[in-house]
Order: sequence, then structure tokens, then C-alpha cells
Amino acid sequence: MIYLDYQATTPMAPEAREAMLPYLDEKFGNPHSPHKLGREAAAGVEVARDQVMDCIGAKSGNLYFTSGATEAANWGIKGAIATMPEDRRRIVTVATEHAAVLDTCEFLAEWGCALTVLDVSDDGLIDPMAVEDALDDDVGLVAIMLVNNEIGVTQRIAEIGALVRQRGALMFCDAVQALGRVEIPWQQCDMIAMSSHKIHGPKGIGALWLANGVKPLPLMHGGGQEGDLRSGTLAPALCAGFGAAAALMTERQADDYAHVERLWALARRRFGDGWTLNGSDCARYPGNLNIRLDGLDASRLISDVRGVAFSAGSACASGSGRPSHVLSALGLSDAEAKSSIRIGFGRYTSEEDLETAIDLILEAAARQTSLAA
Repeated sequence: MIYLDYQATTPMAPEAREAMLPYLDEKFGNPHSPHKLGREAAAGVEVARDQVMDCIGAKSGNLYFTSGATEAANWGIKGAIATMPEDRRRIVTVATEHAAVLDTCEFLAEWGCALTVLDVSDDGLIDPMAVEDALDDDVGLVAIMLVNNEIGVTQRIAEIGALVRQRGALMFCDAVQALGRVEIPWQQCDMIAMSSHKIHGPKGIGALWLANGVKPLPLMHGGGQEGDLRSGTLAPALCAGFGAAAALMTERQADDYAHVERLWALARRRFGDGWTLNGSDCARYPGNLNIRLDGLDASRLISDVRGVAFSAGSACASGSGRPSHVLSALGLSDAEAKSSIRIGFGRYTSEEDLETAIDLILEAAARQTSLAA
């Protein structure tokens, strides 16, 4: 199986697996216990915390481990809004956000918060001036992702974050697809959500970075293990794996990016006539290729090409049978959205494997569209 679904999850780095093993065996202590085994486990957690902070590039603020980016988004958005005065509880977000953000915002809207969902252009980008125009005095929080998980476009978070902060609102950034790949403008953000398994670490752990002075109300109550803000016993093995993966992303960022650019150029060359790129061709992370072919049934294509793992969009929504909300936001028809595929590649994708996979996809697509014709 050739794996080309890097936006859904990534293969675990051997270094991350090795970092986890001691905490599954001899260093099994509860990191919140005061004895030697506990202190040993706690030390590993703190090393991992520093490694993830370094991967963000943040020189200040605090990082709190969570069960994943979905928890981080729920906690950051709900917890921050809960601290706002009643006349400042409007949320501004974008139509192409991940479901973890959009559904959280819609939940809060059902509870009485005002919600503004901004449209994007046909290349998937939001104009910072559109955000500025939406920043009335009742806005408490703006939530915008840096790299889109379905189409790979990158939003101008540094510029947007500066505008948001000037108006006294908080800036939440979903950096799940950006961590370790592109520069994160942490100085213009108040909250940043991230996930381990998107950067070659283990599943089941993520983090929320908070700027100094930002303290959303807890989402989970109990022992207050993470700075009295997030309760629950941490898993040192997961923390260690996340930290090791983050450290490797930091170390390999330039090499990984150059490798992905080569793969992008190869794929763009091979998917030529008839294939259309979804999203901006320049403001993007090149490890995400979302393309469409008129008359193609993407779901059937994925089933037909059994030797390649690729997708029709977000793993969270692709099994629903509904057109992608991201592609719909670009102005694509249902038919165009359902004729779109997403190919994601990265560190462990070889040029040879990508060539082989593209051959298989193109052959199956040609058979399907010729039969339909």
C-alpha cells in the first residue's frame, strides 16, 4: 500500500516510537506522583513540552497537553468565550475551517453567542480586510486556521492576528497542518491548537498553546494536572512521542519542505490536461494536492485504486457522503466537489512510490471517465 493521505494522519517516526518505549516499560510512573518513578515520568513530560514549544518557535507563553487538537479547539474557543463579558461574545470564523472549530462555534451560537462565518474567495483565501470589517466591539474571538487540511491553502494569520489584537479580541489559530512545516506567527496569536499524529507522532495527544495572560476556563474538571486549567492524568509515553516527533520536525523542517516541493512539482506535472487544482496555486503548503476531473466519481476511484491510500477530503467527513464544505465554500458545485481527490505526501514518500501511485490513479480515472462518456 502506497500511503498518500498525510493530512489524515502521518506514519510514525521511528524516533518517536523509540522515545515512547521507556514510558511503557520501566518508567511507567504517574507523572503527577511525588515519588521517584513519578518524578522520572514528569521529567519526560517536561522535556516533551519544551520540544513542542521549540517546534512552534514560541519564546513565551505556556503549552498544555490535551487528548488531541479537537479537545484543544473545544477548550480554547469555549473556555475563552466563557471568560468574555456578555456584550463581547461574538465569534468570527471562516467557512473553510475544520469541523472541530465550526461545530464548536455553532454550538456556542445555539447557547446565545453571535457568530459570523466569513466567506473565502474561489481560491480558498480570506481577505484580511474582510476580517477587519467584521471586527465590531462585540467580537471576543476570531478563529482561523493557518494551513487548510483539505486544500492546503495558507491564510495570512500574521496580518489577521495583528488586526484582531488591535481590536482587543483573542486570536485562535488551528495550526494542526502547519506545525513543523511552515512558520507559525505565534506572536500574533493568543491560542494555537496542534496534534501529534499529524507530525509523525502518536495518536491520542495534542496541545493548546496559550499566550501569556490568556486563561480559558477549564473544559475538563478534576485534579487540574495541567496548570490547574486541564484535568486528567497525562500519558508520559504519548507526551514523549509527541515531543520527539516535534523535535524531528524542527530539525528536518528545511529538508522535509524541499522534499515535499519536489514531490509537488512531480505530481503537478503528471496531473496535467483535464485536472484542475482546488485552491490557490501559490499561497499553500505543497504537501497537499487537491484536484478534480470532470465526470470523475472520487469515491469510486478510491475504491478502485486499492494499492494507494488517498482521500476525497477530510477524514472526519469523507465517509458521510456529503460534498466537502470546504470545496463548496470555494463555489464548486456538488458534482465538482464529488469529482475531487486529495493526495497528501511527506517525509516518507519516495518519488518512485508517488510515480507508481499516480500511474494507478490516472489509469483508473481514465477507465472510469471513458466508460461514463
